[in-house]
Amino acid sequence: MPHTDYPAMPGPIGVFDSGYGGLTILEGIRQMLPEYDYVYLGDNARAPYGSRSFEVVYQFTRQALLRLFQMGCHLVVLGCNTASAKALRTLQQHDLPEVDPSRRVLGIIRPTAEAIGAITKSRHVGILATEGTVRSRSYELEIRKLFPDITVTGQACPLWAAIVEAGEGNTEGADYFVGKRIRQLLDRDPAIDSIILGCTHYPLLMQSIERHTPAGVHVVAQGEYVAASLKDYLSRHEEIAGKITRGGTCQYFTTESPERFNESARIFLRETISARHVSLD
Repeated sequence: MPHTDYPAMPGPIGVFDSGYGGLTILEGIRQMLPEYDYVYLGDNARAPYGSRSFEVVYQFTRQALLRLFQMGCHLVVLGCNTASAKALRTLQQHDLPEVDPSRRVLGIIRPTAEAIGAITKSRHVGILATEGTVRSRSYELEIRKLFPDITVTGQACPLWAAIVEAGEGNTEGADYFVGKRIRQLLDRDPAIDSIILGCTHYPLLMQSIERHTPAGVHVVAQGEYVAASLKDYLSRHEEIAGKITRGGTCQYFTTESPERFNESARIFLRETISARHVSLD
């Protein structure tokens, strides 16, 4: 039976991330689907999720999902690679049928995996991501499921997300660590012709990434592919699209200090926002 605490009337699209990186996903979605209302929830107080266990990531993500349902969301996008890798399947298969079968939660790994088949020519793909996402092998499994002929190599990039959140993305130090990880990836498989940025923070390092990526190697950021996939999903599921309000608004919530969130969000959105505090349990 549906949870009685969850509003039945139409509401916004929810976008969740452990921190700020999901703002790059939200930005891509809003550019393609500006007519809808959105709620962004960042669990900044407990970020990062990348090195946490599957069980902890699942529990934290479940708490955020249920809170977004309480806020009136019928559709939630996990704008977080770690949550998509470690929690999405359990939430879809176990929690939604019990909590409310009419609501939906989507991840951001499959849309990118679906797109990569038309991008790579060598059929050798690299993944730059957090340690947790690389260890989960989620991209590899998803891509191989769709395209068995593609070879996938994952490279963990410690510090990259922290560098971005510290506002140090355009420094010499950041450039050094970006170059180091890309060289490690390409040394392991020189045939790679496409690299997926498997963390939502990484587009903010794009200048440095492109500087260290050889000509002819395609760098794939997730935002546009997630947005295109969501647009297609809503066109195919009118029963879900009809439950989303269309006012072109966006609200921001964080489990940490709203003032700090507002300041850091400017790095990702290049605009001033006003977030509110929310507790998860």
